[in-house]
Amino acid sequence: MSQPALASHPDHTGDVAPIRVGFVVHVMQVAGAEVLIRETIRRLGPAIVPTVFCLDKVGQIGEELVAQGVDLVCLNRRPGWDFSVSRKLAAAANGRRIEVFHAHQYTPFFYTALAKYLVRPAPKVILTEHGRHYPDLVSPPRRAVNRIVLDRLADAVNACCAFSGRALCRVDGFAGSRIEVIENGIEVDRYGPADDRAALRRKLGLAPERRVIVHVARHHPVKDQATLIRGFALAAPALPDVDLVMVGDGPLREQLTGLADSLGVKARIRFVGIQANVPDWLRAADVFALTSVSEAASLTLLEAMATGLPVVVTDVGGNPEIVRHEREGLLFPRGDAGGCAAAFRRLFEEPGLASSLGQAARERAHAKYRLEQTIGAYYRLYQRLAGR
Repeated sequence: MSQPALASHPDHTGDVAPIRVGFVVHVMQVAGAEVLIRETIRRLGPAIVPTVFCLDKVGQIGEELVAQGVDLVCLNRRPGWDFSVSRKLAAAANGRRIEVFHAHQYTPFFYTALAKYLVRPAPKVILTEHGRHYPDLVSPPRRAVNRIVLDRLADAVNACCAFSGRALCRVDGFAGSRIEVIENGIEVDRYGPADDRAALRRKLGLAPERRVIVHVARHHPVKDQATLIRGFALAAPALPDVDLVMVGDGPLREQLTGLADSLGVKARIRFVGIQANVPDWLRAADVFALTSVSEAASLTLLEAMATGLPVVVTDVGGNPEIVRHEREGLLFPRGDAGGCAAAFRRLFEEPGLASSLGQAARERAHAKYRLEQTIGAYYRLYQRLAGR
């Protein structure tokens, strides 16, 4: 794999042996944690010797990494609890002399923790928590096992936002005093306002004279696009020149198009499916909306902020950590279509407010949510655990 050198990295010197890191995930699909792993491997370059361990399947990003020469092991987990996964993981790690396991999400961590003492010498184990389920429920037996056993097998525990960190403690039973927050980051320089928004809209097949709300997410119940469509339908009569663009796809696509039709706004909602050029769709918009019932630290939200868009988001999970109400965007309660509609009307009827919120959002993304800051924090953690 072609990898950039780390000469400019403040924590890396050429005479330090690379750290042998095993990344453990469900499947290397196109999602936040998996993109983070890909970028960590790419950006740390020769500072680490990476192996990716997939519990279930290789996935699109996994196939790309294999084509680039990255070592990847698929453990082919069987349905249910498959404890042979830990034995296979340990065997593969012994052959590769893994020093640090970085498990993303709980189930990969569970199998990694069980494998820890089957590897000689025992590697260090990191648990990183990303999103949370909704409703967020954990059985008392699982919580007890976490508190008494698994918490002690983790050498470091972190989360992508304070909300996820609190859930690890309050819901899962991990010791709160040791949980660190390493915030998600994005390539902020990929995003920014359009030089010519009208021309960009024409290129994307949008009417340049119309104003646009953009939503980017998979069509899944946790994203609650139904509230977004209902909110847009409530606001639509007062905003006759505003359209809604839905970027993404998923199992609810047909149901959502039917809802738009039943509310009389189908002609003003564009379902454009999965798009490779998400930065262009963001630059073509006036407002970004995310109406999830649960969210941790949404990368798409950060990308919209880095573009300079004012954002309308539900007041859930990590959203209020990222977006401060009336400073970078407007927040409203989950499931509140009326609150969503009111936020849309306010931003389109008060252009000065929309402009100031968008500028503040861009400044916050650049200052606080840069990918290099995230990867730098993880690299320092790898160094500490590996004794470099």
